[in-house]
Amino acid sequence: MTDGEQSTLRDRVAGVMIGTAVGDALGAGYEFGSAPLGPAGPDMIGGGLGNFAPGEWTDDTTMAWCILDVTARGLRLLSDDSLSAVARNFRSWYDSRPPDIGIQTSAVLRAAGPDPTAAALHRAAADYTSRNSRSAGNGSLMRTAPVALAHLGDRPAIARAAAQVSALTHADPRAGQACVLWSLAIDRAAREGVLDVRSGLEFVDDDEARTFWASRIEEAEQGPPSGFNPNGWVVSAFQAAWSAILHTPVPSDEPARHACDSLAAAIAIGDDTDTVAAIAGGLLGARWGASAFPARWREMLHGYPGITGDDLATLALASDGASDTD
Repeated sequence: MTDGEQSTLRDRVAGVMIGTAVGDALGAGYEFGSAPLGPAGPDMIGGGLGNFAPGEWTDDTTMAWCILDVTARGLRLLSDDSLSAVARNFRSWYDSRPPDIGIQTSAVLRAAGPDPTAAALHRAAADYTSRNSRSAGNGSLMRTAPVALAHLGDRPAIARAAAQVSALTHADPRAGQACVLWSLAIDRAAREGVLDVRSGLEFVDDDEARTFWASRIEEAEQGPPSGFNPNGWVVSAFQAAWSAILHTPVPSDEPARHACDSLAAAIAIGDDTDTVAAIAGGLLGARWGASAFPARWREMLHGYPGITGDDLATLALASDGASDTD
């Protein structure tokens, strides 16, 4: 790999987390109609349901950090020890009494107890799903971006890890399948510079699931993005993010502007704006790099556990497991 190629890859790896956080902090102020989206497009206005400061990320990036913190220590995401470390990070955040934790995530973390193992969370999540017919929310897809970084280039490992990390709080198969597809799309975008959510279909569980997701991806590609509102269901959140990305033109004079233009399109869909934009942002950052997002926005980024966007980028680079195994 040449120095230029290495520099591009590093920018894209950092972009996975910067894009997630930028999308999250941008969308936070508009969540569920908290503020109108003006003709100039979104900005980091703060507010929203959690009364966030401008540039502050929400639970989407916080839960992604809970995973990133583990992978930055050199741990992959295929062992019980690694997954239990993620589980404990989730619980520590829960104990901080965040204003924006999802109902399902909160219930699962509460049920798993004060010092949960991965096995305890998996059991609690499975129990929640057995008792609730609507348990395929977007709460695991919103945090899946770091999974690809821990196993970059090892697609079978990414698929297994994405499903296991999803199942810590969301046992419904659709949630895990969405995380597999999106994590693999991030892997390909970072390594190859290609935006493609279909290439992960071969790693989805079975023929029924592959047929289901191929159909839903086609729906998203037919668009329009505005049709994917509401988007609290993991499938509609996936479709909203992908439709916003696909239906946003890539400017010929400044291709990387596609990242910010796509985030504006994702937020314009409405409903769960921070989550849809965070999901889209992780993939856009993987394709276009951290440098695609305005320096002003990157400098504003901050959030739990008292870190900045620069810290996220550093952790993302430390998590790059392209040459590591579990």
